[in-house]
Amino acid sequence: MNEKVTNIANKAKLQWNERTKIQKVLLVASVFVLMLLIAALIALSFRTNYAPLYSNLSLAEAGQIQEVLESRGVTTEVANDGTTILVPEREVDRLKVDLAAEGLPQSGSIDYSFFQEQMGFGMTDNEFTVIERSLMQTELAGLISSISGVQNANVVITLAEDSVWLNSGQESATAAVVLDLAPGTTLDQTQVKALYHLIARSVPNLPVENIVLSDSNFMSYTYQEEDSSYAAGSFESQREIKQQIEADLEQTIMQLLHAVVGPNNAIVSVTTDIDFTQEQRTEDLVEPINEEDMEGLAVSAERITEFYEGTGAGEGGVAGTGDEIPNYTGTVAGGDSESERTEERINYEFNRIHKEIIESPYRIRDVSIQAMVNPPEGMMQLPAQQMDNLSAMLNTIVETTIPATVEEAPAATNRVSISSVPFAESAQIENEQPAQGIPMWMIIAAVALLLFIVLLIVLLIRTRKQADTIAIEDQSTHLDIEEDEPIRFNEKEEKEEKKQLKELNQLANQNPEEFSKLLRTWLSED
Repeated sequence: MNEKVTNIANKAKLQWNERTKIQKVLLVASVFVLMLLIAALIALSFRTNYAPLYSNLSLAEAGQIQEVLESRGVTTEVANDGTTILVPEREVDRLKVDLAAEGLPQSGSIDYSFFQEQMGFGMTDNEFTVIERSLMQTELAGLISSISGVQNANVVITLAEDSVWLNSGQESATAAVVLDLAPGTTLDQTQVKALYHLIARSVPNLPVENIVLSDSNFMSYTYQEEDSSYAAGSFESQREIKQQIEADLEQTIMQLLHAVVGPNNAIVSVTTDIDFTQEQRTEDLVEPINEEDMEGLAVSAERITEFYEGTGAGEGGVAGTGDEIPNYTGTVAGGDSESERTEERINYEFNRIHKEIIESPYRIRDVSIQAMVNPPEGMMQLPAQQMDNLSAMLNTIVETTIPATVEEAPAATNRVSISSVPFAESAQIENEQPAQGIPMWMIIAAVALLLFIVLLIVLLIRTRKQADTIAIEDQSTHLDIEEDEPIRFNEKEEKEEKKQLKELNQLANQNPEEFSKLLRTWLSED
């Protein structure tokens, strides 16, 4: 047994001595790396992986859950400033089920199922009001927290109390909301308005002005009413509107003139006077149904006729005597009397019109058009008939553009100025020059594309030549190696035999006993 171990050791020693220095270093390094990998695998296999059990907890809830878990012998870790509890990954599902059976975590919020648990004959109105307000606050906070960018919301609502007095006005509710926004999140005015409307519609009798909205950084968000006037209140917007109207009119007129006198033969300039005053008024009108007779529609009529007939008494007193009125004759005894009275009542109904009028934010008050037309070649100006036709066409455009309510504007004929003069030759050449030949940028782009294609072809040819050269060298090298392999193999065997003989001689001279044992071993194996 010892001889076999010794032989194995000697062979290993011979193999080690045959290795070069680089091979020895690589062998030691590979063994060291292998040992490190084995140690790392062992450490990872015994390592405990933690996963979140609950996140976004309050500090009180996190402490309560951690105490319950530690009492069960479960190792826990706390992260995210105490809002997240980590447990071993393999126990997450089981612990969630066990804690849910115990009613953990207890968030303290009230949902609609709370009414079913607490409702009973013994509940007072005050208790019901408190539960209703808590439910409203919880539901509104959850609704706001579901908005993107809002991590949490705290809502406090004060509901209006009903008064027992009939003449007292109805009070309004109030609400205070504090938002916990995500890092880097800001609210613009559109989002603020949406939150205000959401809160106001969620609570009965809650006006927008009774809502206070802020974030956790003490930044207050106020509700700003949009200005009902048009955006033309600023100079820039008014200028843009004026330029846009003038450009549209110029384009329309240019299309008409080009169809008559040809392209590049007309120049148009339009100037407008725009009134940006906006008016908002309310009108309550009463108009008769029959405007000719100025009468309304009879909705009800009542006619009363009274007739009286009877006999009078005797003559009373002496005419013109005593306290009687002078020259007054008394009634004749035994005379008959008759009377008749007719009364007619008719109720008429008129048209009652209620108008809320908001006029447009701008109105074209005046338009002036200046046009120049290039006459045909050989003529100094267009014929008079053609000029009149063009002027009538432009006047029609002006009349349809300006509202009929504008009375202070001058006549349409005074707003149009059209003349026919030959254009300068330089202007014609400049206008015609872009149509001649190919643009310079297209020529440059074509030359660059051609150079790029030539460069690609040269690179492909050079790459193919290099690949062919490398393939030929590889083939020649492979053939040389195949031819030299037998010679090198024989030389190597001869060197190993000489080296073994030299080592045997040294062993025989230095340790004859070991040498004799080695010979016996070889003979026994043979």
